[in-house]
Amino acid sequence: MENIAVTGNTGPRVRSDCELTLEIRSSGGIKINLESKVKAMYGNSITTVLNEGLDFFGIRHAAIDISDSGALPFVHMARLEAAVTSLVDTDKEWLPSMIDRNNYSSQRNRFRFSRLYLPGNTPSMMLNAGLHSPDGIILDLEDSVAPSRKHEARFLVRNALRQVDFCGAERMVRINQGERGLEDLEFVLPHNVHLILVPKCESGEQIRELSERAGNILAENKLNRNIFFMPIIESAMGVENAFEIASAHENVVAVAIGLEDYTADLGVQRTNEGNESLYARLRLVNAAKAARVQAIDSVFSDVSDMEALMATARLSKSYGFEGMGCIHPRQIQVIKSAFAPEQDEIIKASEIVKAFREAEEKGLGVVSIGSKMIDPPVVNRARRIIDLAEKLNLMPGENEDRKDH
Repeated sequence: MENIAVTGNTGPRVRSDCELTLEIRSSGGIKINLESKVKAMYGNSITTVLNEGLDFFGIRHAAIDISDSGALPFVHMARLEAAVTSLVDTDKEWLPSMIDRNNYSSQRNRFRFSRLYLPGNTPSMMLNAGLHSPDGIILDLEDSVAPSRKHEARFLVRNALRQVDFCGAERMVRINQGERGLEDLEFVLPHNVHLILVPKCESGEQIRELSERAGNILAENKLNRNIFFMPIIESAMGVENAFEIASAHENVVAVAIGLEDYTADLGVQRTNEGNESLYARLRLVNAAKAARVQAIDSVFSDVSDMEALMATARLSKSYGFEGMGCIHPRQIQVIKSAFAPEQDEIIKASEIVKAFREAEEKGLGVVSIGSKMIDPPVVNRARRIIDLAEKLNLMPGENEDRKDH
């Protein structure tokens, strides 16, 4: 049986993390060798946390070498627990406290204009992500985490869900594929995750299996709440089964398309213009609308080209998408701006809603603006635009009113 485990990251560019080597011994007590630029100020607190962890897991003889780069206690805890559980069979969980600011819920129809992907094994990217005001923050356990690091990433993501302030963003986790993804649920569902992203989804059965496992985990933890799902369609088969996936379960609130893997599956190169994926994107939008869920577009991979991002986001909105993925914080506000209603949309929607109300008050069965007839779907769309504009403080005159007060 192995008695040495290494977890975490170190190096000149690593911040807010640590590399921890744990050796479990048969005698000699506990020995901790700490290297850290903040050792003078925080060395005692770091070693105290590590000693408490070893005691929690009943380890009496061990040596720890730790190279610290300014990690917070929840990171030290995650790195140590990952090392311990790779060497010792235990059912114990060493959980940091849940901060009060993370005890909030989400809603099925909330706005999901922007969702920011964060690598699940890189704590420095998690700490201030909420300050950029994305609609959702995704702690990623899949593509951004190397296979050899997936075990330790689970503990870090779990602890981040409890300790990192998401600043009101929807709390999301992208799990892995297959059985590994089902196992990921054990680590994240009890810690107030709102939405699970399901990668490489190709059938409704995948969602139903995931939902069943999620329900069992919630029941075991005596939690009575919904977990939302966002399947990510990333293959030709997934595109063909888009409606089956979107309508597979009542807790599916959105479907997203992943164009990097989709174009690879087709054997074509992805372009900014997106002509090679137009069929897939339109098919996904149609399936989502038919299933009454949100359609979410792929990430835009060039983080330096804001003009191209804005053009892509506006085109995406014109197709019927209701948001995009982000891989860098600087993309968030561009995407949110592109998907927000424009003033001419708001004015036109206001005119439609006003005309409808006046027709109702007069008992008229027909609604018209000038010579143009307005049917119920147009009225419903106008109402959604007004609702969105009100929630985003974009109604004409609102900003001026706020200045007066």
